[in-house]
Amino acid sequence: MRKGILIVVSGFSGAGKGTLMKRLVREYDNYALSISATTRAPRPGEEDGREYFFLPKEEFERKIATGGLIEYACYCDHYYGTPRAYVEKQLADGKDVILEIEIQGALKVRKQYPDALLLFVMPPSAGELRRRLEGRGTETREVIDKRMRRAMEEAEGIEEYEYIVVNDDLEACVRELHSIIAAAHNTPLRNKDFIDKMRKELEGEKNVTSILCRTN
Repeated sequence: MRKGILIVVSGFSGAGKGTLMKRLVREYDNYALSISATTRAPRPGEEDGREYFFLPKEEFERKIATGGLIEYACYCDHYYGTPRAYVEKQLADGKDVILEIEIQGALKVRKQYPDALLLFVMPPSAGELRRRLEGRGTETREVIDKRMRRAMEEAEGIEEYEYIVVNDDLEACVRELHSIIAAAHNTPLRNKDFIDKMRKELEGEKNVTSILCRTN
């Protein structure tokens, strides 16, 4: 059984990456969405192990100290992070694990997992990005302007990613994402064990040929 790939997905707020990831997991059975851990209290309707792993602050800090998190951050007085054990268990079971985080976290993950696949989701235009943010109807003009400024900052780090995916047509974008991930399984970087096995087998064939030549 092949080992899964860790897929890091980033993108501007409003690019639709969350919708894409949920659709990808729903339509294909080889993906798993990473579940983050947090120290905040569950909101109505949330369940431990589904939306988040809800942890006491002391336990979260113990995981930080022992390397139990791939990455973490503190936001609004609460910790958020990615549990290492959950991700690595899914990868070992052959699942491609999707981790949705911002650029700084993505680069931290790349240092720990050099074979992680980094994807950046973009809207077709800045104007469309603003229209999507406004279409939510949940944020003030000030907040939307702040998100647009943040997108401008994030745009400076896009070259760190392997692929960009333009989310214009949802269904087409989901198919494109799946194709990219499927192709990523066949890169030499992610097949070192198979390459080493082939080299050893070829060396064995070489030795057999050498022996046959001497006996003949």
